[in-house]
Amino acid sequence: MTSTAEPDYWSLLGVDSDCTDQQLKRAFRREARRWHPDLNSNDPIAEERFKLVNEAYAVLSDPRRREAWQRGGGSRADVADPFAQGFPDFEDYLDVIFGGGTGRSSVEVDNEPESPFRGDDASGDDARRETRGHEPPVSSPPPPPPVRAVEDLESVVHLTPDQALQGTVVELTLDDGTVIELNTPPFAGDGWRLRLEGVAPGGRDHFLQLRVVTDDGLRIDGLRVLYKLMLFPPDAALGCAVDVPTLDGPVTLQVPPGSSSGRLLRLRGRGLQLDDELGDQLVEIVVVIPSDLGDAERALYRRLQELASESEQGG
Repeated sequence: MTSTAEPDYWSLLGVDSDCTDQQLKRAFRREARRWHPDLNSNDPIAEERFKLVNEAYAVLSDPRRREAWQRGGGSRADVADPFAQGFPDFEDYLDVIFGGGTGRSSVEVDNEPESPFRGDDASGDDARRETRGHEPPVSSPPPPPPVRAVEDLESVVHLTPDQALQGTVVELTLDDGTVIELNTPPFAGDGWRLRLEGVAPGGRDHFLQLRVVTDDGLRIDGLRVLYKLMLFPPDAALGCAVDVPTLDGPVTLQVPPGSSSGRLLRLRGRGLQLDDELGDQLVEIVVVIPSDLGDAERALYRRLQELASESEQGG
């Protein structure tokens, strides 16, 4: 017998339970863009995270389902996967969810400079991780169409944190020799996509994907710095002190006991600064299982599995 902890939908979308409908929509749009598989082809967890984001919005945007979920009702086991036939183009997906067009300009930013998620304090005192049951996601409107088989023209542009924050001039040479010069927007972040409308041969669009990642693996998003911290299960379960990189050098972070993958810890004031504005660094816990477990380690995991099964049967 196995058990799966239900996700905290508020944390998944990075909003509080007293947020407005408009704030919920903005948060959903931001997180859907952040995790859409088309925009994260090299991230193996993007598809599952994107599905969870869709599920979270489906529940929280429906008062009846949200109330049922907060009471602890509902199950995910019998819900059909709306993306079983593939993932839609991102803009088609938003049109199905929200309706209407998106009103794009000739050079546009596929991102919103808002907080990508709500973090916990590094001390763990503000950590609020509740396990809740919930209702199935909304079954209508019907699932969006599969991804269109059209190859976008795209270039990757690497920026330093300062260039992303201040904005900089980028020069792009297309396949036909056309040279384009444009200014990147300030407060940009890693993974942002800029669309150059109609500049490619045949009147096609050309996309620029911004990469803003330091050698230490710090991702920049406006004033915020994002970092994934890999932990082995014992360290995540029991808590540990670990050194993590920041823009100003490594600092020691105290990881609270019982930290699951996806938990967010915040290092206040460790982000970028512009005038009087100072951002934070958000550390996301990622629990990893070693691929080369020894016999003794496997035996311990089997014993943990037995204890978990006994606990469920006893409850």
